Amino acid sequence: MATMVPSNLSLATVATRFSSGMSTRFLDKPPSFMVNSPLYRNFAAKVRASPAIATVETVLGTDLNEQEANPNQKKQVLACPICYDTLIWNGDPVFSVDSTPGSILKCSTCKKSYSGNETHLDLTVASGTKKYGEYKPASSELFRLPLVSFLYERGWRQAFSISGGFPGPQQEFEMMKDYLNPVIGGSIIDASCGSGMFSRLFQKSGLFSLVVALDYSESMLKQCYDFIKQEENISNENLILVRADIARLPFASSSIDAVHAGAALHCWPSPSSGVAEISRILRPGGVFVATTYILDVPYPLMPFVSPIRETIGQVSGSRIFLSESELKDLCRSCGLVDITCVRNRQFVMISARKPA
Repeated sequence: MATMVPSNLSLATVATRFSSGMSTRFLDKPPSFMVNSPLYRNFAAKVRASPAIATVETVLGTDLNEQEANPNQKKQVLACPICYDTLIWNGDPVFSVDSTPGSILKCSTCKKSYSGNETHLDLTVASGTKKYGEYKPASSELFRLPLVSFLYERGWRQAFSISGGFPGPQQEFEMMKDYLNPVIGGSIIDASCGSGMFSRLFQKSGLFSLVVALDYSESMLKQCYDFIKQEENISNENLILVRADIARLPFASSSIDAVHAGAALHCWPSPSSGVAEISRILRPGGVFVATTYILDVPYPLMPFVSPIRETIGQVSGSRIFLSESELKDLCRSCGLVDITCVRNRQFVMISARKPA
């Protein structure tokens, strides 16, 4: 249940009422679901900045003041994909697409360095290797092809509406807003972002303090970068492109408010490894929203279809989901709760939350 401040009630008025003692018990021990909400954290920081309510400052602590005062605080969400410790950033203090070129990040523990190129930060484990390279299953390697990346937003993704009942990016974004409402004002990762359709929607909406467009494909990230630069009315600040492995996410534990994965779960080599990593990096109360396909095989046919699915998966590296219960079981096994599904033919949008 969300608590909203009436639009006709100013921040100063609310703060003054708090400081006058109307809600002292509420301030002394606010409900946990509100403490974990980005809206509460942002509101608390603004309250402490108001000259009318100095008494509130001593009640709510100092962590948020430090976070707003320090522009590098957001960069502390980035972590080494090897040891998950904080990366030290030597680049532009502003967190943006334009701060990537020439940036160098160094792990405070294992001392490995990661660098940014013209379009993105490469935070994969194998980043910087000279001779060693890694290859993913066919379903992942397909999207590293420049031609596929070029076509993805020029007909490929649109075909999902015809073949699988996907409503389309704009409508899917509207659908997921209800799930993301508790974390509005926080950070969001667009995992397997492709050419960045949703990354751009998240950024232009102004609903999030940080948007991370993340993909394993270099060519997809190049397309994402190009679209961002071509599109009008989109800010480059608090938006960054990151190359990473979904099974080894370069973010600190409990540091991210929301993760979105559009039409991606079925392409991951190990969906359980990916969702487990997402669960690790989400803050308590954080939200995971994803879309994928479901084949909807009748239960009596499951014993016959499952071996065929396994064979296809071993060859292609992709996953065919056969039921909603399978997706819900996947999320539960990774520690997520409050799981819901919305369907349209083969299309499914699944939402889950990390326990507060």
